[in-house]
Amino acid sequence: MNTKKLLIAFFSCALMVGCASNQTDDSDQAAAAAAAAKAAAEQQAADAAAKAKAAAEAKAKADAMANLKTVFYFEFDQATLSADTRANLDAQAAFLKGGNSKLRLEGHADERGTRDYNMALGERRANAIANYLIVNGVERYRIEVISYGEERPLASGSDAASYAKNRRVELK
Repeated sequence: MNTKKLLIAFFSCALMVGCASNQTDDSDQAAAAAAAAKAAAEQQAADAAAKAKAAAEAKAKADAMANLKTVFYFEFDQATLSADTRANLDAQAAFLKGGNSKLRLEGHADERGTRDYNMALGERRANAIANYLIVNGVERYRIEVISYGEERPLASGSDAASYAKNRRVELK
């Protein structure tokens, strides 16, 4: 009789232990899988948000660059900056402060005057732009200045409109 009670008690305990251990393993695995899936979904959402933010910043920068003026005109035989030119250079300086790109300032002159004089005038114009940008925070090492004098006219012709187009500095 004792053996029969002992066997019944043994099988009851074995049944209870077997059932109890299977439920916790399944629920632990399910919880771990759910947590891993949630973490993966959060990481994927964070990656997508970072890509969208980077794309938006790149588009905003490209739009800002497209709206900036890159050709600056001068009066006859002058290398002084007009108020309009200064305003446009302020926008350029604000844009250029954040980057590392190099820029090249090409000074030009109209065909009046000697070749040597026009080369010097183109250089003075380009240096006027360079100095303004440097004063407003653009690093000097990023700026290259070159003068083409009258060698690369934007407009051909010997009239006032052509001369005005050729008295310029191009920012590249």
